[in-house]
Amino acid sequence: MTQTIGRSPSLEAAGVDPMFLKRWSTRAFSPEPLSQTEIDTLFEAARWAPSSSNSQPWLFLYATVGPEREIFNSLLRPGNQTWATAAPLLVFIAARKAGAEGRVLRTGQFDTGAAWMSIAIQAHKMGLYTHAMGGINIDDVHDTLSLPRDEFDVIAGLAIGRLGEASTLPEDLQAREKPNDRKPLAEVAKLWKAS
Repeated sequence: MTQTIGRSPSLEAAGVDPMFLKRWSTRAFSPEPLSQTEIDTLFEAARWAPSSSNSQPWLFLYATVGPEREIFNSLLRPGNQTWATAAPLLVFIAARKAGAEGRVLRTGQFDTGAAWMSIAIQAHKMGLYTHAMGGINIDDVHDTLSLPRDEFDVIAGLAIGRLGEASTLPEDLQAREKPNDRKPLAEVAKLWKAS
């Protein structure tokens, strides 16, 4: 299926690369598997994300099929299980709390966000879709995937795959299956002036 879906550029978005406007978070995934090369390319993009002192604090644990994937599916909250289990790649994102020398990585979650965005943009360039999810069972992710709480912050889940048919979604989600808008630029970026 080749479908072009995206937002219409606003006057505020003039000059922004179209990849930012056309990227959006679908819930309708095709179950078509991703190749290992595609998967490796996504994580390679994340590997090159910027980070404070080049600490690279991110960790992406993933599953595709089999019993490991069933375990991953069970770590999602029920609302996300209704659609994310169709995606061929499911990821849990974690950030290390400290560097090799034991120094606290104050920007670890910030840097991990940059790595996730690298995956999102690389996926878009490959014709794939991503949907990050806060609706995960964080304690269960820590316990099941052996991520020590004193070493890692579990941040989010992430579904990745090709665009599927909206008709495969529960009826209440079908209506939401379209790109959403953003706050006005003036609400998120302000020139600060001393009073």
